[in-house]
Amino acid sequence: MIVGKFAVIAACVALAGPAAAQEATTAGNAAPAAASVAAPAAPAAPVVPVVPVVPVTTVGDAGDFKIGPEDVLDIQVWKNQDLSRVVPVRPDGRISLPLVNDIIAAGLTPTELRGQITERLAPFVPSAEVSVIVREVHSFKVSIVGAVRMPGTYEIKSAATVLDLIARAQGLTEFAHRDRVVVHRTVGDTTKQIPFNYGRVADGKDQNLVVQRGDIIVIP
Repeated sequence: MIVGKFAVIAACVALAGPAAAQEATTAGNAAPAAASVAAPAAPAAPVVPVVPVVPVTTVGDAGDFKIGPEDVLDIQVWKNQDLSRVVPVRPDGRISLPLVNDIIAAGLTPTELRGQITERLAPFVPSAEVSVIVREVHSFKVSIVGAVRMPGTYEIKSAATVLDLIARAQGLTEFAHRDRVVVHRTVGDTTKQIPFNYGRVADGKDQNLVVQRGDIIVIP
């Protein structure tokens, strides 16, 4: 039976003619070739690096400012002009206000002082809305002494460095020991001495030093 089937197929091909045979042969050869060609792979998705989110902190925020002697404060109590006034901070660090009397302001931030005034006013003015505005800053002072042309105490209104103070003092004299400058800084109950080499800082080899309230720059 199997031999008979193959004979019938061969006879059909012979009757179809050489063109059909050629077409069948071409199709048979092309099919494996088409099957052997793989489809092009899809391009890989680009790898996006994950960048960690770093919180931004601000140096020198308004809330960091500490009130000091000789500063001038504008104390406002909302809808109460009798309790609102502009007051200077006395040398003892205190201010005087109606109903509150004397209260320490030096060493506090405006926000901390506002909280204390609000607490002291509570028995007289419940839920008082108090604001503390620093009208004038006179407490940030730095002294420079020794071999400069204009030694003295200087008020600082913004961030300043030792080189800034030397410039305000009209520069060093010809007798100044530039490599032996010392900054005396009070930290708590102690005073530390910070060496400052003017020549190396001026040449960019050492970092300039930002002054702090109460610093004393000594130039031998």
